[in-house]
Amino acid sequence: MSLLAFFEWLADLPWSVDLHESQYAYSIIESIHVWALCLFFGMTVMFDLRLLGWTMRSVPVSEVIRRLLPWAIAGFVIMVVSGTLLFFAIPLRSYQNIFFRGKMLLLLLAGLNVWIFHSRVFPRVATWDVDGMPPRAARVAGALSLVLWIGVVFSGRMIAYNWFDCDRQPQPAIINFLTSCLAIESGH
Repeated sequence: MSLLAFFEWLADLPWSVDLHESQYAYSIIESIHVWALCLFFGMTVMFDLRLLGWTMRSVPVSEVIRRLLPWAIAGFVIMVVSGTLLFFAIPLRSYQNIFFRGKMLLLLLAGLNVWIFHSRVFPRVATWDVDGMPPRAARVAGALSLVLWIGVVFSGRMIAYNWFDCDRQPQPAIINFLTSCLAIESGH
């Protein structure tokens, strides 16, 4: 079974159809997703600005992370759960959406950035914790995080627009390739 066939099958499941067509459920889940994003993104921006040495310079980095991380994790978990439900409400359209694919790529890169920071940079925080200007590796991680998460938010917002949906043919060949669309001309 191809990925396309899998997502077509998923889109036809009764609970997927019910969730998408619900008068309230989809809107409530989408609202929860946005609120969780605000919480997560707000905490992330505050931490990244500290890593860049632009704010809270007199507060140790370990203290900033100790206070913000639980909130960021809570926002992230709620965001992932609600985002997964939103995906399952429209799996085929999501799978074939160029902005969704971009968002997933940026999420992967942001996760990699977090992993590298927490595994290689943050373990040595004791040597630079109280410095107003953290070392270059911490600043790079903070800058990358800001760029990647802004890209995630932008891409996520753009998912709602159907500029490149498969049913809007003809599309440029590169769009059809990137979205796995089958370029079948409609007869209008």
